[in-house]
Amino acid sequence: MKQRKPVYYSEYLQLDKILNAQFPESDKEDIKADDEMLFIIIHQAYELWFKQILHELSIVRTIFGQASIQDNAPDIYNSVHRLKRVCKILEVAVMQMGILETMTPLDFLDFRDLLRPASGFQSIQFKMIEATLGLHYEHRHGKAYYLSQLNPADIERVKQAEEQRSLRSLLNEWLARMPFVNDKTYWGNEDAAFWKKYREAYTSGLSEAEMANVKVFDSIFIDNAQYPEGRAFSAEASRNAMFIMLYRDQPLLQLPYELLTTLLEIDEQLSMWRHRHIHMVQRTIGKRVGTGGSTGAEYLRGAADSHYIFKELAELTSFLLPRNMLPALPPALVQALGYAAR
Repeated sequence: MKQRKPVYYSEYLQLDKILNAQFPESDKEDIKADDEMLFIIIHQAYELWFKQILHELSIVRTIFGQASIQDNAPDIYNSVHRLKRVCKILEVAVMQMGILETMTPLDFLDFRDLLRPASGFQSIQFKMIEATLGLHYEHRHGKAYYLSQLNPADIERVKQAEEQRSLRSLLNEWLARMPFVNDKTYWGNEDAAFWKKYREAYTSGLSEAEMANVKVFDSIFIDNAQYPEGRAFSAEASRNAMFIMLYRDQPLLQLPYELLTTLLEIDEQLSMWRHRHIHMVQRTIGKRVGTGGSTGAEYLRGAADSHYIFKELAELTSFLLPRNMLPALPPALVQALGYAAR
């Protein structure tokens, strides 16, 4: 067997490339701006974390791209594990903003004008993360500005990312395939038998101010013909996601529940990152426009308010019931949801 060359720390990590990849614009202009090095390194660190997030999401998307996922296979655990890692990375990204905030507005002004028209808005990898998760172009805030600041090669990269099946789309198909809530083996021949029983319990616990929820409930869970247009998740997927949330204590539904809640946490962490960014921008440049020509904090606020990718899953909590009010599941279904049945 051919002997491998010994691995050396700095060569393995390509430290010569990484540690010599900081070229402050202020140095080129012979302007004293000591904090530009921090600004560069912070953003390089962000891009490395974004690369890792895209790596994890690619693995998860491959898993959900399969025609079927066996209940007793490690795929769901692997997906949850990797998505939880994405959450931890995003937590670091939010906290990392605090390091950047040690740079005062005057420190930033020492070199800010030298950066034009470069902007964090040109982060291709962040746009690819959003697209990979399921943020479609038509739902983006400021669509006219979205690609206007990118070079042709990066525009092509973003478009390719958007043309691929998103994780949200693949998750929708996976959820729609789950048989437990509509299998006539468990519920008989009556359509929506479980949801009609659940509706009785749900409506009995609503206050007068909450009764408007019943119409929405019926459109999602009872009447296919009234299912709201434009939703990212189909009626079957929404119902199965709700069923998972309700009966998460059943062994076979524990990992699917972890999956759904982790995706909601990713949405939350992305929102926290955007809002932390808004406050930092307001504190640093006030009402000035961004270096890339955006409206600065105003643009960021619009994106933060509209770029929720899994909001339909979050909204299902409007229809939850406490455990003591949940309809009892048929014994055959309880058995099917246990590990012993597999």
